[in-house]
Amino acid sequence: MTGCELSFTLKVEERTSRMNRPTLREVGPGSSIAATGLEGAPDMPASERSSVAALIPGVTPNSPGRFINRELSWLAFNRRVLEEAQNLRHPLLERLRFLSISASNLDEFYMVRVAGLKGMVNAGIATLSDDGLTPAQQLSRVDQMAGELIADQQKTWLELRAALANSGIVVIEPGQIAPEERSWLDDEFNQQILPILTPLAIDPAHPFPFIPNLGFVMALRLTRRADGKAMTALLPVPSQLQRFVRLPDRNGKARFITLENLIGLYLDRLFPGHAVLAWGSFRILRDSDLEVAEEAEDLVRLYETMLKRRRRGQVIRLKCSASMPPDLRRFIADRLNMDGREPFVVDGLLGLDETKQLILDERPDLQFEPFTSRFPERIRDHGGDCFAAIQAKDLIVHHPFESFDVVVQFLREAAADPDVVAIKQTLYRTSKDSPIVRALVEAAEAGKSVTALVELKARFDEAANIKWARDLERAGAQVVYGFIELKTHAKVSLVVRRESGRLRTYVHFGTGNYHPVTAKVYTDLSLFSADPALGRDAAQFFNYITGYAEPSHLEKIAISPLSMRQRLMEGIEAEIEHARAGRPAAIWAKLNALVDARVIDALYSASQAGVKIELVVRGICCLRPGVTGLSENIRVKSIVGRFLEHSRIVCFGAGYGLPSPKAKVYISSADWMTRNLDRRVEAMVPIDNPTVHQQVMSQIMVANLKDQAQSWFLRADGSYVRDAAFDRPDAFSAHTYFMTNPSLSGRGRALKVNTPPNVTAAIRGA
Repeated sequence: MTGCELSFTLKVEERTSRMNRPTLREVGPGSSIAATGLEGAPDMPASERSSVAALIPGVTPNSPGRFINRELSWLAFNRRVLEEAQNLRHPLLERLRFLSISASNLDEFYMVRVAGLKGMVNAGIATLSDDGLTPAQQLSRVDQMAGELIADQQKTWLELRAALANSGIVVIEPGQIAPEERSWLDDEFNQQILPILTPLAIDPAHPFPFIPNLGFVMALRLTRRADGKAMTALLPVPSQLQRFVRLPDRNGKARFITLENLIGLYLDRLFPGHAVLAWGSFRILRDSDLEVAEEAEDLVRLYETMLKRRRRGQVIRLKCSASMPPDLRRFIADRLNMDGREPFVVDGLLGLDETKQLILDERPDLQFEPFTSRFPERIRDHGGDCFAAIQAKDLIVHHPFESFDVVVQFLREAAADPDVVAIKQTLYRTSKDSPIVRALVEAAEAGKSVTALVELKARFDEAANIKWARDLERAGAQVVYGFIELKTHAKVSLVVRRESGRLRTYVHFGTGNYHPVTAKVYTDLSLFSADPALGRDAAQFFNYITGYAEPSHLEKIAISPLSMRQRLMEGIEAEIEHARAGRPAAIWAKLNALVDARVIDALYSASQAGVKIELVVRGICCLRPGVTGLSENIRVKSIVGRFLEHSRIVCFGAGYGLPSPKAKVYISSADWMTRNLDRRVEAMVPIDNPTVHQQVMSQIMVANLKDQAQSWFLRADGSYVRDAAFDRPDAFSAHTYFMTNPSLSGRGRALKVNTPPNVTAAIRGA
């Protein structure tokens, strides 16, 4: 591919028929478009867009208003996820999946982030956020925005439910049950449901029971027929039961009824002799964050204890169905110690995350067309020998478009190779039946020196990680748990192999987890190298986390909390100096989150100096782009689509602009958040090999910046608007491009005869 073919321009064709374009959805916490001064900005040629700035009153380089609130920005991201449930470009069941993900995301947000805010309020902490809000103010705004999101989730569910019915997947109401189905339902209830249910009367002899996190419960007001005595009762619905019960198909349609509606048909069997006056459902979320004291001596034992405690965390959110009478809602809130906080009333289906149960394998016509990841041909060129391929030249694997099997094969080869003497590995998240862990166990059992860093502080995966740690220890591996005060989030693997009487080190640095399941849906990068300098740096990295030995000199990589922040700041400052000297100055970055105030202020300074900054930030972004005198040279977009954007990349033009063969390009495990830069162990790795450099900068980054079909642009007020061309049949999709075009570094000899089209050509339909 020539330099000319790789040339990048942000200019896109003018859209001449805006009036005919369907109204675009706008999401986020901001005000109207007119208030931002960015009317129609995403429709403009991008080369002109940087000159269109918003004048936000009160936003100066030193005011708190220069930051967008982190929690509200996250809610705006989850709103974009929900919008994909309404995106007609997606198959119907995939739209349902986005709805389920949006609901699950919101639950976790409350269990962790909102729980933290509530804890601050309860402790009387009034510390201001970077954007100048107290915890109480943030809670108020979060609840308001989340309430609007929940209402829209319910509207979306009704829309999807109707569309599903038209496509042969029907969720029926009790009144729609045919008489001939009652016999089947009787058997289903008596044999599969009744034995698991436990009705609970609530009175002085029967205290209010403990309801676990995510617990789903039916609450009832009853009266005894014999004497008219009133009774309150609860019916916890065990999570082991499917939320949607499938009835026998009729007329070729799959038919379901919700579990609570099915149980409602048989309340007389659960409470014989009683009349049901009213009933409804409720669901609770509890505080699920974990805090670790520095003086903890046995981290594993401590976490095992705290995991048991998690299920008893404070109730953060109580959701009640609209069918539940107000007095019954207040009764439940009082018993759950809600401290006077009103329950959230949901007019619709509680637990929308469980709608994923309606995604039927038998209906592939309503799902994304199956995609099979490519296996890098360069490894096949070397007879399937990973070590030979890596020794010949650095290789980067782009997941999920290229198979995670490469990572697994790398470790399996290491485990089986008699010349391999040592393996060192970080494990942050992995799968239930992890082939990575199995390979490490096999290596340890074969007598190799195996060291595994198992991070116990991987939220919601702590229990699985404890199990893997025990399995590895039994096999003879040396297992360490990193730092008590730092979470080890870096993804690093090191293999030491004896070759021709000398030791050679092979390394893998990843932007994502060693998880073969998520690697099928997360976009991540895996760099393999036999570069001696990277090997020495990786060895020092492991010595740091196993023996607290701070690296005295790292040749190439930067790690947090020691040097990554400094490396980033130096890169930004260098671009500022290039701009001031009249040289081309540019920064591109791809992240999941941009939160750190110091980094944001550095980017603002760069913008004011004339540095052109393009940011692809999937989720939270606290930077305000396009503010006059502050950030008019910064553009921020978010890509939300079939695959979850997860890779972290940063490119500095180094005085040559972007893209350029002389640019400085890095991949990293870290987002630009204070926790990642100061309170986690992360790695940032330079890309030096020309082919890999070209792939990351001129293929991956350019495609992300060019994307139209899945892109949202952040406006200065914190709201987002879709790319103007997203609904055009020829709208460019980065995901489609990566699915249909091979990457550069993995092609091997085939690259010489079948060069993938450059991104600009792909957009033109070449």
